[in-house]
Amino acid sequence: MIGGQGLVKEVKGLACNWGTQSTHPLQPNIVVQLLKDNGFNKAAINWVQQNVSDYVSKHGVDIRYVAVGNEPFLKTYKDTYLQTTFPALQNIQAALIKAGLAKQVKVTVPLNADVYQTDSGLPSGGNFRPDIHDLMMSIIKFLSDSYSPLTINIYPFLSLNADPNFPKEYAYFNGSAAPVVDGSITYTNVFEANFDTLISALEKNGFPSLSVIVGEVGWPTDGDPSANAENAQRFNQGLINRISQGQGTPKRKTPPDVYLFSLIDEDNKSTQPGNFERHWGVFNYDGSIKYQLDMANGKSLVPAKGVRYLARQWCVMSPDASITDPNLANSISYACSYADCTSLGYGSSCGILDARNNASYAFNVYYQTMDQRKGSCSFNNLSVVTKLDPSQDTCRFEIMIDLRKHETASSLAGKIQTSTMGLILVLLLIIHGAF
Repeated sequence: MIGGQGLVKEVKGLACNWGTQSTHPLQPNIVVQLLKDNGFNKAAINWVQQNVSDYVSKHGVDIRYVAVGNEPFLKTYKDTYLQTTFPALQNIQAALIKAGLAKQVKVTVPLNADVYQTDSGLPSGGNFRPDIHDLMMSIIKFLSDSYSPLTINIYPFLSLNADPNFPKEYAYFNGSAAPVVDGSITYTNVFEANFDTLISALEKNGFPSLSVIVGEVGWPTDGDPSANAENAQRFNQGLINRISQGQGTPKRKTPPDVYLFSLIDEDNKSTQPGNFERHWGVFNYDGSIKYQLDMANGKSLVPAKGVRYLARQWCVMSPDASITDPNLANSISYACSYADCTSLGYGSSCGILDARNNASYAFNVYYQTMDQRKGSCSFNNLSVVTKLDPSQDTCRFEIMIDLRKHETASSLAGKIQTSTMGLILVLLLIIHGAF
């Protein structure tokens, strides 16, 4: 979690995930300032570190949680992590105790919402999946005994995306969908219903007061017909409003800490879940604003400062080239295999382009990803460099960050230590993290 001095008035309980799977990542001190300027007093960083205690004692980084893995019990993983997650959790806790950090740093496991289910279709019927029930009980008891929280990731967008019959309005906080009535409780949105399904599962198994953190929740802006700035703004503003008003859920009146997913787009993430996976950011890859949000007390989002770019030029399909050229398809395929073309999909921001502009987009995103290097706009004589911005309507032809004019992110902790004025850090560790 990240918090600092001199912040704008933040929304209490709202934090943000800071992802780093980008070909051209923003410099850490720019990201930290972006967080501060926008009132995010906490951030989760997906970062594997070899010596946590050193960064607590030597660098002054205030680490509050260490997370073991990320959604290790996803059904799509099958049994891959069933035997290793709990022992890893125990080992990390033992290392914290040995380092004298157990009171300051808590261990947790971020889980996907598919670890619990409800046979009745109602939150009150919540229980943990039968295939992992005993394992979940071991983990939850361990977390309870060590006064550590359970972390859950909730994605209403994925509920909508996975089920063509899912009521769209139920995905939002101010939707007009028919409510779900569960005894004396009425649910008007899937976030509350999902969270309370977990709470019911905890109550049913003897842990009614275990602390819960929402580790990831958000809405993407591209890569799918339902992923756009309008929908993302609607969802995230509703989320911020309920947190700023101190609104919990019917079963937990106090709102949990919530980590918005995510701060910045990541063009190097796996697209296995879908093309939208690279577009969860509230901000674009360069820290520019996608859409406005009221961050409480009339404060709006502000963009990143001090970002430097490559030359203002683009690689596009040559006006002398023909769309019937036999090399065109392979050239586009080559460009998109090394760069992010997810915005070209059906219903996406650049899905409006004709064949020529479609090729231009692919050529340019490759050219920018390759830092505009000599030879990176050579596609069998099908492309040329232009100074005229080819962007149109919703489709933005990017110019990448100039990494040569920024320090690299390789010494992340050092950058944090010198630029954050005592920030709080949530460190997300892969299974094999050490102290």
